[in-house]
Amino acid sequence: MMRMLPMKISTVIIATCTALLAGCQAVPATPVAIVSRVDLSRFMGDWYVIASIPTFIETTAFNAVESYGLDADGSIATTFTFLDNGFDGRQKRYHPRGFVVDRQSNAVWDMQFIWPIKADYRIAWLAEDYSLVVIAREKRDYAWIMARTPVISEQQYQERVTFLAAQGYDITRIRKVPQRWN
Repeated sequence: MMRMLPMKISTVIIATCTALLAGCQAVPATPVAIVSRVDLSRFMGDWYVIASIPTFIETTAFNAVESYGLDADGSIATTFTFLDNGFDGRQKRYHPRGFVVDRQSNAVWDMQFIWPIKADYRIAWLAEDYSLVVIAREKRDYAWIMARTPVISEQQYQERVTFLAAQGYDITRIRKVPQRWN
Protein backbone atom coordinates (compact mmCIF):
# COMPACT_ATOMS: atom_id res chain seq x y z
CA MET A 1 0.00 0.00 0.00
CA MET A 2 1.39 3.39 -1.01
CA ARG A 3 1.53 6.11 1.63
CA MET A 4 0.81 9.70 0.72
CA LEU A 5 3.73 12.06 1.17
CA PRO A 6 3.15 15.04 3.42
CA MET A 7 2.09 18.12 1.45
CA LYS A 8 5.30 20.06 2.10
CA ILE A 9 7.54 17.25 0.86
CA SER A 10 5.48 16.67 -2.29
CA THR A 11 5.52 20.41 -3.02
CA VAL A 12 9.32 20.46 -2.73
CA ILE A 13 9.61 17.41 -4.99
CA ILE A 14 7.34 18.98 -7.63
CA ALA A 15 9.21 22.31 -7.48
CA THR A 16 12.57 20.53 -7.80
CA CYS A 17 11.43 18.45 -10.76
CA THR A 18 10.01 21.55 -12.47
CA ALA A 19 13.30 23.41 -12.00
CA LEU A 20 15.29 20.47 -13.34
CA LEU A 21 13.05 20.12 -16.39
CA ALA A 22 13.32 23.85 -17.10
CA GLY A 23 17.09 23.45 -17.10
CA CYS A 24 16.80 20.68 -19.71
CA GLN A 25 15.41 22.93 -22.43
CA ALA A 26 17.14 22.58 -25.76
CA VAL A 27 20.21 24.76 -26.20
CA PRO A 28 21.20 25.74 -29.75
CA ALA A 29 24.11 23.73 -31.16
CA THR A 30 26.32 26.78 -31.71
CA PRO A 31 27.58 28.26 -28.43
CA VAL A 32 27.05 31.94 -27.66
CA ALA A 33 30.23 33.92 -28.25
CA ILE A 34 32.21 35.03 -25.21
CA VAL A 35 35.07 37.48 -25.03
CA SER A 36 38.55 35.99 -24.74
CA ARG A 37 39.45 37.80 -21.51
CA VAL A 38 37.74 40.09 -19.00
CA ASP A 39 39.76 42.14 -16.54
CA LEU A 40 37.34 41.87 -13.62
CA SER A 41 38.62 44.97 -11.83
CA ARG A 42 37.97 47.07 -14.97
CA PHE A 43 34.54 45.48 -15.44
CA MET A 44 33.35 46.39 -11.93
CA GLY A 45 31.22 49.48 -11.38
CA ASP A 46 27.99 50.84 -12.82
CA TRP A 47 26.46 49.76 -16.13
CA TYR A 48 23.33 51.45 -17.49
CA VAL A 49 20.95 48.98 -19.12
CA ILE A 50 20.40 50.41 -22.60
CA ALA A 51 18.24 47.55 -23.88
CA SER A 52 17.38 43.98 -23.01
CA ILE A 53 15.39 40.93 -23.74
CA PRO A 54 14.05 41.29 -20.23
CA THR A 55 13.34 38.85 -17.45
CA PHE A 56 9.88 39.08 -15.87
CA ILE A 57 11.12 41.46 -13.13
CA GLU A 58 12.38 44.09 -15.58
CA THR A 59 9.71 44.28 -18.30
CA THR A 60 8.62 47.72 -17.06
CA ALA A 61 12.05 48.99 -15.91
CA PHE A 62 13.12 52.61 -16.36
CA ASN A 63 16.57 53.98 -15.41
CA ALA A 64 17.90 50.44 -14.94
CA VAL A 65 21.46 50.18 -13.63
CA GLU A 66 23.50 47.05 -12.86
CA SER A 67 26.40 47.62 -10.43
CA TYR A 68 29.19 45.14 -9.77
CA GLY A 69 31.76 44.91 -6.99
CA LEU A 70 34.45 42.24 -6.68
CA ASP A 71 34.49 40.68 -3.21
CA ALA A 72 37.57 39.22 -1.49
CA ASP A 73 36.30 35.67 -2.07
CA GLY A 74 36.20 36.27 -5.85
CA SER A 75 32.41 36.48 -6.05
CA ILE A 76 30.70 39.54 -7.47
CA ALA A 77 28.33 41.56 -5.31
CA THR A 78 25.67 42.86 -7.67
CA THR A 79 23.01 45.51 -7.24
CA PHE A 80 20.31 45.87 -9.88
CA THR A 81 18.13 48.97 -9.47
CA PHE A 82 15.40 50.48 -11.58
CA LEU A 83 12.24 52.55 -11.43
CA ASP A 84 9.17 50.40 -11.98
CA ASN A 85 6.70 51.36 -14.70
CA GLY A 86 7.89 54.94 -15.29
CA PHE A 87 10.35 57.64 -14.30
CA ASP A 88 8.12 58.43 -11.33
CA GLY A 89 7.75 54.75 -10.43
CA ARG A 90 8.81 53.02 -7.26
CA GLN A 91 12.49 52.12 -7.08
CA LYS A 92 13.20 48.40 -7.03
CA ARG A 93 16.50 46.91 -5.93
CA TYR A 94 17.82 43.37 -6.24
CA HIS A 95 21.09 41.91 -4.95
CA PRO A 96 22.10 38.83 -6.93
CA ARG A 97 25.59 37.41 -6.53
CA GLY A 98 27.86 36.55 -9.44
CA PHE A 99 30.25 33.60 -9.48
CA VAL A 100 32.95 33.41 -12.14
CA VAL A 101 32.75 29.94 -13.68
CA ASP A 102 35.43 30.24 -16.37
CA ARG A 103 38.55 31.60 -14.63
CA GLN A 104 40.56 31.48 -17.86
CA SER A 105 38.41 34.14 -19.56
CA ASN A 106 36.38 35.52 -16.61
CA ALA A 107 33.59 35.84 -19.20
CA VAL A 108 31.25 33.08 -17.98
CA TRP A 109 29.48 33.58 -14.67
CA ASP A 110 26.64 32.07 -12.72
CA MET A 111 24.26 34.70 -11.35
CA GLN A 112 22.33 33.74 -8.24
CA PHE A 113 19.18 35.63 -7.28
CA ILE A 114 17.93 32.98 -4.87
CA TRP A 115 19.75 30.02 -3.37
CA PRO A 116 20.43 27.43 -4.77
CA ILE A 117 19.45 28.45 -8.31
CA LYS A 118 22.18 29.94 -10.50
CA ALA A 119 21.58 31.41 -13.94
CA ASP A 120 23.93 31.45 -16.93
CA TYR A 121 25.54 34.87 -17.56
CA ARG A 122 28.02 35.37 -20.42
CA ILE A 123 30.01 38.43 -21.38
CA ALA A 124 29.51 37.95 -25.11
CA TRP A 125 30.92 41.24 -26.39
CA LEU A 126 32.93 43.94 -24.62
CA ALA A 127 34.31 47.20 -25.97
CA GLU A 128 38.08 47.45 -25.72
CA ASP A 129 37.73 50.48 -23.41
CA TYR A 130 35.09 48.73 -21.24
CA SER A 131 32.47 51.34 -22.18
CA LEU A 132 29.88 48.99 -23.71
CA VAL A 133 29.00 45.34 -23.09
CA VAL A 134 26.60 42.66 -24.30
CA ILE A 135 25.53 40.00 -21.81
CA ALA A 136 24.02 36.84 -23.26
CA ARG A 137 22.83 33.42 -22.19
CA GLU A 138 23.41 30.05 -23.80
CA LYS A 139 19.62 29.51 -24.06
CA ARG A 140 19.19 32.82 -25.93
CA ASP A 141 16.25 33.68 -23.72
CA TYR A 142 17.55 36.91 -22.15
CA ALA A 143 20.18 39.47 -23.15
CA TRP A 144 21.38 42.88 -22.04
CA ILE A 145 23.11 45.74 -23.83
CA MET A 146 24.75 47.93 -21.19
CA ALA A 147 27.00 50.98 -21.20
CA ARG A 148 28.92 53.15 -18.76
CA THR A 149 26.73 56.06 -19.85
CA PRO A 150 22.91 56.17 -19.98
CA VAL A 151 22.90 56.93 -23.72
CA ILE A 152 24.76 55.41 -26.67
CA SER A 153 24.67 56.32 -30.34
CA GLU A 154 22.09 54.72 -32.63
CA GLN A 155 24.97 53.17 -34.60
CA GLN A 156 26.40 51.54 -31.45
CA TYR A 157 22.95 50.28 -30.54
CA GLN A 158 22.28 48.81 -33.99
CA GLU A 159 25.71 47.12 -34.05
CA ARG A 160 24.96 45.40 -30.73
CA VAL A 161 21.50 44.32 -31.92
CA THR A 162 23.08 42.92 -35.09
CA PHE A 163 25.58 41.06 -32.90
CA LEU A 164 22.74 39.50 -30.89
CA ALA A 165 20.96 38.48 -34.10
CA ALA A 166 24.16 36.77 -35.26
CA GLN A 167 24.20 34.87 -31.95
CA GLY A 168 20.77 33.42 -32.71
CA TYR A 169 18.61 35.78 -30.67
CA ASP A 170 15.10 36.84 -31.66
CA ILE A 171 15.80 40.58 -31.79
CA THR A 172 12.09 41.44 -32.04
CA ARG A 173 11.99 40.77 -28.28
CA ILE A 174 14.52 43.51 -27.46
CA ARG A 175 13.18 46.37 -25.37
CA LYS A 176 14.99 49.69 -25.12
CA VAL A 177 15.14 50.71 -21.47
CA PRO A 178 14.13 54.35 -20.99
CA GLN A 179 16.96 56.29 -19.33
CA ARG A 180 16.58 59.88 -18.09
CA TRP A 181 19.03 61.33 -15.60
CA ASN A 182 19.64 64.87 -14.33
